[in-house]
Amino acid sequence: MSTTTTTTAGTTKLELRTALGPVYRDVLPNPPRDCTPDEIPVIDLEPMFSESLEDRAGVAAAIRAAAVNNGFFYVRNHGISDEIIERCRQQILRFMRQPQALKDRVDSHAHSRFYNGYLGSRRAQISPGETADVRESFSFRYAPGDDPSGDPGPLPADVARWLRSEDFVWAGTAHLDGFRAACVAYWGACLTLARRLVRAFALSLGLDEAYWDDKVTCPGADAVFNYYPPRSEEEVRGGYVGLGSHTDLQLFTLLWQDQVGGLQVLTKEGQWIRAPPIEGTIVVNIGDFMMRLCNDIYKSTVHRVTNESTQERVSMPFFFGLNFNCVEGVVPSCTSESNPPRYAPISCGDWCQMRFKIEREEFLKTEEGKKSAAPSAVVVAM
Repeated sequence: MSTTTTTTAGTTKLELRTALGPVYRDVLPNPPRDCTPDEIPVIDLEPMFSESLEDRAGVAAAIRAAAVNNGFFYVRNHGISDEIIERCRQQILRFMRQPQALKDRVDSHAHSRFYNGYLGSRRAQISPGETADVRESFSFRYAPGDDPSGDPGPLPADVARWLRSEDFVWAGTAHLDGFRAACVAYWGACLTLARRLVRAFALSLGLDEAYWDDKVTCPGADAVFNYYPPRSEEEVRGGYVGLGSHTDLQLFTLLWQDQVGGLQVLTKEGQWIRAPPIEGTIVVNIGDFMMRLCNDIYKSTVHRVTNESTQERVSMPFFFGLNFNCVEGVVPSCTSESNPPRYAPISCGDWCQMRFKIEREEFLKTEEGKKSAAPSAVVVAM
């Protein structure tokens, strides 16, 4: 149910929310199909852990090829154990299967300033031209005390003011034995992988591997654990999406998805392609801030989720960015006299806040609309 402005050859215009306002993508009328290995390749990360620069450069070259194409790729030999993943998945299912009143103890709208906590089904609509999102989620953000590299201790004021962790998410789930430990273990493993990957990304752009090392000490590192219930008949008939069409905000995203599947990616030609689960892999995709830093060389690609099965689906994305106080412009390797910087410097935190502000305003408009429509709904029900 995307925006249906018809253009040439039967294509439609898909409206997207971005930090800079609405943008549009052409979508072909063809049904989604499975991706090919060239469209979303599988990259083996084992050489990334090698002491050989040549080995690491090989990984960087593979990342670059995928990033300039559709901006999505799978990684294997990523270093996150099956045990850590499975413990987290089981705890997410345990949380989501609770009575609603227990989940509401950590309701995001009621308790959070920064989108932490629980978000119920159809409580958000990320795509303006599609349905409300039929998913539940549990979110938390970077806390220095949970950093697998060690608690950095007292932080400078310009770093500390950007921290977005909130303790209520753990206080309200303390009755679930092992819940916090399992969630933080997976989050920490993702953070460790992300800090390695950001070095490979730097190398892929012709930069020193350590280019961003001092800018990911207290990074944007957001866990958003999603639960997609089996689709109801109403949702099938109504064309409901699990998570509407969007791009991600920061440098890149790590996504573990279960074997149910549902991730779809919009190619630059306007074709929806499925990114089916591949055992032992994690999906990586480029975010808007990375695309900005590399002067649009790498692609932050539109994607969405639909759970068309009769099974529960769990996905565990991890969104990674620079320290929110870091003001960054286009990196020097991505500009030239004939290709000057397209973007002014901005902090990662301010960049994210621009998008969050738009999404929050749209949510409030929707809530106000529901309230104003409530009397009519009651009359009809009578």
